[in-house]
Amino acid sequence: MTAAVGTVDRSRLWSHPELGLHAVMDATGSVRLGTPDQDWAGLVPLVEVTATGHGRLWSGERFIETVIGDRLTYRDHETIQDGTRERTTIRLADPATGLAAEVTLEARPGAGFLRAAVRLVNEGAAPLRLESVTTLTLGGITGADGGLDDLTLHWADNDWLAECRWRQAAFRDRVVPLSRAAHGHEGRGCFERYSQGSWSTGRHLPIGALTDREGRAWLWQIESSAGWRFETGEREGAAYVALLGPDDAHHQWHHTLAPGQEFHTVPAVLVRTEAGGLDAAFGELTDYRRGLRRDHPDHRTLPVIYNDYMNTLMGDPTTERLLPLIEAAGTAGAEVFVIDAGWYDDDAQGWWDAVGAWEAAPRRFPGGIEEVLDAIRRRGMTPGLWLEPEVVGVRSPLARTLPPEAFFRRGGLRLTEHGRHHLDLRHPAARAHLDSVVDRLVGEWGVGYLKLDYNINIGPGTESGPESPGAGLLGHHRAHLDWMASLLDRHPGLVLENCGSGGLRMDYAQLSVAQIQSTSDQQDPRRYPPIAAAAATAATPEQAAVWAYPQPDHTLDEITFTLTGALLGRVHLSGFLDRMDDDRFDLVRSAIDVYKEIRPDIREARPFWPLGLPTWEDAWLAHGLRGQHSTYLTVWRREPGAGPTSRTLTLPHLRGAHLHPAVLYPATADATTDWDAATGKLTVDLPRPDTAVLLRLSAPRSP
Repeated sequence: MTAAVGTVDRSRLWSHPELGLHAVMDATGSVRLGTPDQDWAGLVPLVEVTATGHGRLWSGERFIETVIGDRLTYRDHETIQDGTRERTTIRLADPATGLAAEVTLEARPGAGFLRAAVRLVNEGAAPLRLESVTTLTLGGITGADGGLDDLTLHWADNDWLAECRWRQAAFRDRVVPLSRAAHGHEGRGCFERYSQGSWSTGRHLPIGALTDREGRAWLWQIESSAGWRFETGEREGAAYVALLGPDDAHHQWHHTLAPGQEFHTVPAVLVRTEAGGLDAAFGELTDYRRGLRRDHPDHRTLPVIYNDYMNTLMGDPTTERLLPLIEAAGTAGAEVFVIDAGWYDDDAQGWWDAVGAWEAAPRRFPGGIEEVLDAIRRRGMTPGLWLEPEVVGVRSPLARTLPPEAFFRRGGLRLTEHGRHHLDLRHPAARAHLDSVVDRLVGEWGVGYLKLDYNINIGPGTESGPESPGAGLLGHHRAHLDWMASLLDRHPGLVLENCGSGGLRMDYAQLSVAQIQSTSDQQDPRRYPPIAAAAATAATPEQAAVWAYPQPDHTLDEITFTLTGALLGRVHLSGFLDRMDDDRFDLVRSAIDVYKEIRPDIREARPFWPLGLPTWEDAWLAHGLRGQHSTYLTVWRREPGAGPTSRTLTLPHLRGAHLHPAVLYPATADATTDWDAATGKLTVDLPRPDTAVLLRLSAPRSP
């Protein structure tokens, strides 16, 4: 892919054939990344940096065209082979400040992704106060017509109970043409999305994309559990993209580099595909995510999880309530049983602001919680517990016994949010406390699954000494990831679920370590389908946990509706299964049987959306997985009874194939299908509203 040190092409330093990208250098030593046919003026420097006293060349909202970025010049570069991946490091230096930048570009031959990270080192004689650093900048993006008029911009809004809501707009609707020739300058604005506070996905997903009418796509992801921001705009008739971690303007982040000190940016990845639009791009991103994360048996076995919380015990577990649920969950086919919030609550004033010690409540478990954990094991299931490790309630004894420095503080005052203080896992006392808790739960109690929740947004971060709040938040989250990894080092079979009040910390800093991602706290089964259908944009299908909470008073259609939505991800089963009649319980058990049959395909399949990414109010939704031998498709119909009863879906990857569409679930469905191989179109008829069906499309098997 690249030239080695000492054989540098004076115009091209590095190439990625699959992405069609090149790092090129001009006569002054400035290095930029872009497509080969784009004018130099449309590109942007490989690294953009603002620092106190060193701002922008053109003032505005954009984090490009920086003074330091313009001054950074080529020093050298090298490529190393690491297994199946190549890592190229391009080294730059700013002669004015002594700031050195090492840009690492990681790729894999034949794959359509580029991962980037930047290391900054102060080689100068004076401290430098950083205020923003790009991880990856890319210029020269144009549409099929060579301009910007046919580009479409895609981004995802995210909120509690309303995760993964994808939006799209014409690029020109968000970045308007300004007649640059009339006044000689670019605009001052851009389209941006960014995080706010400690919920990394509390507002938006750290993912965005550009597509054109020919199906080309540029898709990006920022891997940060603290602050992140992306922007796109126009430069010299082309679009650019800049991906950043935290910055001063949006996250109260600044970081002072003394001489000899270094700073590492958060990683980011870019995917580019020449055809297939977002489906193809998300397929590449899914493959990349599978290669990025920590290896774990859970990614291969995909056990069915029962959790007692959602629309069931809702944080009020007791031995008496749990034992019948355990029996029913085991009979239904669950393989993990999680006791969710409340198992530690023995306080008449409530548990919310008293958490921290994580001891079982004797009032709830008169025979000890071990009695319940043993019952789970006897039914052949792995016991799990809910934990919110980063918080300590204001009424907890830990709030008084841990040192003040073990908590988030600003202005010398300990932070309080929604009745909780926040631990700083860089402090040894905070980490030692949580290590002792987990080692007790896992090592002594035999818990094999921890649901790690995170239910407060603590704001911009913490100040430890002279550091900025944003720098403190980034430091804590890096320590948090290291802590989670250390748990898995000590307890290799332990499964960690990443839950942030549902999906409010749904990023691939977390998911590179945690095995499972909670996708939502949504309790309305009619509102969950757009979240379930789009969850694979935020996490691999085998990491995306979707609630299925059938109830004994549900109709048969309601039972199958909530269960179907979970079958192409990870099943988070809940509901009062112990109170169901035989017909309803059989529907639950048959769904789990189907899931166990298809889960070997889920762990390797790529997602796609034959009706496009869903919007919140869509009446018809469809989400598919494209496996090696079969295609699986979930179709939901939510519209009123007066609406059309059928919908036609285009499946271009199956065009010309002679397939047999089979209804996998529910087996009693009166859905009908019609497959037109010549056009690659599948018509699905669902006679009743608020119904769903799981289909498998595969070639007929030989007798």
